[in-house]
Amino acid sequence: MSPPPTPLVEVRQLLFTRGSRKIFDGIDIDIQRGKITAIMGPSGTGKTTLLRLIGGQLRPDCGAVSVEGQRVDSLGRAPLYALRKRMGMLFQNGALLTGMNVFDNVAFPLREHTQLSEPLIRDLVLMKLHAVGLRGAWQLQPSELSGGMARRVALARAIALDPMIMMYDEPFTGQDPISMGVLVRLIRQLNDALGLTSIIVSHDIAETSSIADYIYLLSNGKVVAHGTAQELGHSGSAWAQQFLKGLPDGPVPFHYPAEEYRRDLLTSVVDR
Repeated sequence: MSPPPTPLVEVRQLLFTRGSRKIFDGIDIDIQRGKITAIMGPSGTGKTTLLRLIGGQLRPDCGAVSVEGQRVDSLGRAPLYALRKRMGMLFQNGALLTGMNVFDNVAFPLREHTQLSEPLIRDLVLMKLHAVGLRGAWQLQPSELSGGMARRVALARAIALDPMIMMYDEPFTGQDPISMGVLVRLIRQLNDALGLTSIIVSHDIAETSSIADYIYLLSNGKVVAHGTAQELGHSGSAWAQQFLKGLPDGPVPFHYPAEEYRRDLLTSVVDR
């Protein structure tokens, strides 16, 4: 048998804290080449923080984050910036530059990081906009775009430099059903057509599960469960089942810790 493929991104025994709060407590994650990997969990579990650690904006307290065999957490400024040019990022709010039209937003990374001529930049920008269905909107200002259109322009900008990794930070938040469906399809199509490796951070279960090749569920600084959507659907983890099915009560209780109800009722405010 041939050995398993080497992951493009490897996270090993990652420990990261903010103040006294432990965000990650020794987690291991593998992001396979050419696949869409989802990082899911409740709000506040450090999903976006993980993207920042992969991109080198943050450094772990302990453990290692490696991309294509390079220890991101120990790279110097120049090699780190070179690596980041090979990473695309779709921010939760799109983060379009409001003083530029659609064309110039997508052209911005090409003008900043390449020596390409303007005619070639024009062709590339139109290609990227065509890929997201917005070639005809190249003259519009960000203020003239709907939320879904703005997210798609941001996606065109993120793939302008033909990255090897695309990272999506809550891409479906605030989208109407049609825009959400378009984004789901685009993420899958672009990943396959461009040979990308994609990481999706989300708590939108149905949309993310429909396109993810592999899923990690995070909670309380740990990887609670991982596997394909089908495997997680049959997981024996009570927490995973509660999260995936949206159950109001389970390992994450509905009631905040409190005194026994009868006793609480019989205790006056003065006695507390």
